[in-house]
Parts: sequence; C-alpha cells; structure tokens
Amino acid sequence: MANVSSVTTTRYELKQLFHLMIPILVTQFAQAGLGLIDTIMAGHLSPTDLAAIAVGVGLWIPVMLLFSGIMIATTPLVAEAKGAREPEKIASIARQSLWIAFILGIMAALILQVLPLLLPVLGVPEVLLPKASLFLHAIGLGMPAVTMYAALRGYSEALGYPRPVTAISLVALIVLIPLNFIFMYGLGPVPELGSAGCGFATSILQWLMFIALAAYVFKGSAYQKTQPFRAFEKMNPYWIKRIIKLGLPIGLAIFFEVSIFSTAAIILSPLGETLVAAHQIAISVTSQLFMIPMSLAIALTIRVGTYYGEKNWQAMHKVQYLGLATGTVFALATMVLIWVFRPEIVAIYTSDYDVAQVAMYLLLFAIAYQLMDAWQVSAAGCLRGMQDTKGPMWITMIAYWVIAFPVGIYLARFTEMKAAGVWVGLIVGLTVACILLLMRLYMNNKRLRQGYA
Repeated sequence: MANVSSVTTTRYELKQLFHLMIPILVTQFAQAGLGLIDTIMAGHLSPTDLAAIAVGVGLWIPVMLLFSGIMIATTPLVAEAKGAREPEKIASIARQSLWIAFILGIMAALILQVLPLLLPVLGVPEVLLPKASLFLHAIGLGMPAVTMYAALRGYSEALGYPRPVTAISLVALIVLIPLNFIFMYGLGPVPELGSAGCGFATSILQWLMFIALAAYVFKGSAYQKTQPFRAFEKMNPYWIKRIIKLGLPIGLAIFFEVSIFSTAAIILSPLGETLVAAHQIAISVTSQLFMIPMSLAIALTIRVGTYYGEKNWQAMHKVQYLGLATGTVFALATMVLIWVFRPEIVAIYTSDYDVAQVAMYLLLFAIAYQLMDAWQVSAAGCLRGMQDTKGPMWITMIAYWVIAFPVGIYLARFTEMKAAGVWVGLIVGLTVACILLLMRLYMNNKRLRQGYA
C-alpha cells in the first residue's frame, strides 16, 4: 500500500489525545485506587498488616500485569484494523483475544496458588507469612476475570470508547470499600481475616467488573458492527499466534518494569517493618502518579496504531512529538506536587511517626525519576502502536534486571543507604530504559521514512 499523507494540526491531535487520555486516566486512577484503598485500610490495622499486604502485592502485581499485559496486544491490533478500514477483522481479534485471556487467566490463577511456597525462600519474616499467603491464594481466584476484562478493555478503547471502562472502574472503587470491610473485619459467616481479606474482596470485584463490561459491550449500540459476542468462533491459529507474538513481549516488558518496583518490598523485608511500610507508601504514591504518563502512553498507542494502519507517517510522527512534549509537562507538574505536598500525602497513609519520616525521605527519590519515567513510558506506547514490542522487551529486561536490580540489592543490603539504595537502583534503571527506548523510536521512524521516501 502506498504511503498516505493527510494534513493534521497540532490542535486536532492534542484534542484527540486528550479525548482518549482523560477517561483512560480516570480508569487508571480508579484501578490504582483499588490498591490504594487496600493499602490505606491495611495501614490503619497495624504496621504488620501493611507489611503483609506489601509482600502479597509485591508478588501479585507482577503476575497480574504480566498476564493482563499480554492482552494489551488487542489495542494496537484493533487500532490498526480500524485505521486500515477493516472492521470485519475487529470482531475476530476481540474473540480470539478473549480465548487467550481465559487460558492465561487460568494459568495465572494456578501460579498464584503456589507462590506462597516461595515466601520463606525469599526471606519474608515468619510473622507476615499467614496473611501474605492467604492474600495470594484469594486474589488468584479473580485472575481469569482480570485477563478477560483487559482484552475487552483494549477492544473498547482502541475503537475510541474508553468511557464505559471508566464508569465501571469508578463504581468498582465504591464497591471495594464495603467488600474490604466484610472480609477484613468479618460479617456473618465471613471470619475476620485482617489485611488478607483484601484478596477475597478484590477477586469478587474483578469478576463483577468483567461481567459489567461484557454486558455493556453486548448491549451497546456502538459495538454492534464489531460485536464480539454475536457469534461463537473457534480458536484461530493465525490470530492466536499474532496476538501472542505481539502481546507476550508487552507483558514481559511490563513485568520486568513493575516487578523491579514490587520486589523491592521483598528485598527490604529483612530490614524491618518500618522500612517496608515506608517503602510501600512511597511506591503507592508514585504508582498513583504514574497513571498520568501511563494513560498518555495508552492514548499514544491507539493514535499511533491508527495512523500506522493508515500508513500516514507524517501524522504519526506529529502524534509522537506531541505525546513526548505533553508527557514532559505532566512530569514537571508531578515533581512540584510531590515536593510541596509530601507531608500531607504521607499523612493519608499512616499516623506512625517513624514510618512517615522514612516515607517522606523516599519520596525525594521519586521526584528524581519523574521525567525519565514519563519519557520511557511514552516512547514504549509509541512503539506498541507501531507493533514493535520485542525490542522494548529486551531493553526493559536489561535496564531493570541486569542493571537496576543488582545495583539496588547491593546498595540496600551492603551499604548504609538501606531503602534509599533500592530507589537509586530504580533511578539508574529508568534512565537506561529511557535512553534506549527513545533511540529505538528514533531508528524506527528513520527506517519508515527511508522505506517510503
């Protein structure tokens, strides 16, 4: 197909980016808010409960994001089919994604049932084992719902309909609080489970969210031309292979990045509950704020993917430039926000003086990597839209596990830096990832320009 170039303006592209980004951002905040609610409610029980949640979440989040991350492949594939004006492919992509999501969800659920066996091996203190183990067993039951929801979400957002997902996520926030209370404090036949009860509450919630989105897609008029539930479709080897080939590197890249943050709690666990609790607060704060560049990156994947399907390179490059510029502005605003409101932010999580002081200190390190984090996730979003996922996967693995992980362990365990050492390792890893991903994006664009010159 010949290169198609159409005129697009900065104002139009910014409008399109924000049209997608704002509901996605609300969705991301709401989904991150589920973990925030768990952390706050556990923190008000005891430092032990908060530390147990930190360890449990440290193992669950990487597994959950690895498997649901594979389903992100649905987004660029649907966006490409939409840009290429091939609606007949979209329903097939969605159906095949749901098949893969169901199988992956079962696999993830089984993995989470055996993960508690690793806790003693990882040096997690014995006092944390019962609650962290029960949390993992319980939350694993919701994994098929998590992956299928991710597939349907990618389908809906790539079509340009992010708002239904947003509405469901906001309702879920409200529903989680009473569910947590029931399982944490006990009600009727439900025993008092403390922080481990968050796992059961979250599992039930994930199934409710998937059922709600599936029902909306089935009934919604906007989805009828590409309705995935209209007909039954057997597993198609072509699409299964394509989704896995595109999605597995995405899932692994997210896993490499998020697991380096999450496993930091496990690295720090021998250093005491205060350090682990403070670290968990700092990670929770930065995770909420990371939703801003992450939402921008998802919007970039959709816009870049649509122009990639159209083969409109001029417009695609403009979107990339505007995305990186917008990410820079947001990162600078985030840095100011953390600096000015650190005491108030930490006070939301804990009233323990020692934990609060360490958490405020660790947030200074979070300020240091905001720009790099925004640039690397924006570059990764653009690359996904161009269906380049294997290179970013290797970049992420090297940056976080070959470089950041050993640096963080050495500084935390063998120097006086302790918790700060882990954060220095994270800054080093993010900087390496940022530079390499931006270089790869530049080279990809250069190749496309030369190929269609």
